Amino acid sequence: MAKYEYAFYPGCSSQKGASASNYLTSVESMCKTLDVKLTEIPDWNCCGASIGYAEAGELPRHVMNARNFALSEKNLPGQEMVATCAACWLGARETRERLTHSDTLMADTREALKEAGLTINEMPEIRHMVEVLIEDLGFDEMKKHVVRPLEGVKIAGYVGCQTNRPFGVDGESFENPVYLDKMVEMVGAESIPEYDMKVTCCGGALAFSEPDKAQAQIKDIVESAYDHGAEMIVTPCPLCQANVEIYQGQVNKKYGTKFDIPVLYYSQLMVVAYGGSAKEAALNGQVIKARRLEEIAAKPVLSRGEGPVKR
Repeated sequence: MAKYEYAFYPGCSSQKGASASNYLTSVESMCKTLDVKLTEIPDWNCCGASIGYAEAGELPRHVMNARNFALSEKNLPGQEMVATCAACWLGARETRERLTHSDTLMADTREALKEAGLTINEMPEIRHMVEVLIEDLGFDEMKKHVVRPLEGVKIAGYVGCQTNRPFGVDGESFENPVYLDKMVEMVGAESIPEYDMKVTCCGGALAFSEPDKAQAQIKDIVESAYDHGAEMIVTPCPLCQANVEIYQGQVNKKYGTKFDIPVLYYSQLMVVAYGGSAKEAALNGQVIKARRLEEIAAKPVLSRGEGPVKR
């Protein structure tokens, strides 16, 4: 039996072949080391993060999240629901808040769920994976498993906006959250606390509708990382990771820059620091290769002063 157990909502972007499948792979490797069990919610559906922008209305979006709540309650009773995607987490948290405070919306949602043979009695708590790591395990517990410190690597912690407002991580400042800086230091790398773009929006859906605006924001995010000497950017959000990494080429063409900085997930850093291989950290899923991290992942694991060991 695992030390920590949760109902897992992977979300669409983390599925095989999706943009954030490397996120899911590295999270699975990380959780194995930390003795965290994530049990996927059976028959889960999309969180509806995009349909609100398509003017589909409030009720359908909340019913989509509520269906996941009902499935979690039915199949994994008593377990908190964990998401790795910031958009999924934010949407689910919002739905829980709205249903809790609106009897009318709750009644309408229950009526819709009844058509699918489902009901809600007690909604699960909604957690982001970084909340679980920080609030349930803690930095000291996570640091115990570091056997290959990422020494000498300078990393900018890019939080983005979705994991920061309106809910955020417990005890963190909205203006200057430092949990990614602490996670970077925990794995033995060098953080950049003064990185001034850490909560700037990456442009999100504007990448398609208004690409000029999105690319201007991405330019500022990447440029600040370079200005502070960063070799990599780390984030907890799949949309931030995709936007800031994938569009660097277009930003370069537009602005004459030469950006080529890897954008990774905190879980990938942790897997390598925990002695995992480049494959276990899903580094092969990067558009801009994290060569420095790949080099570290190829080094032998040291057992605290006792020489190389096999993992």
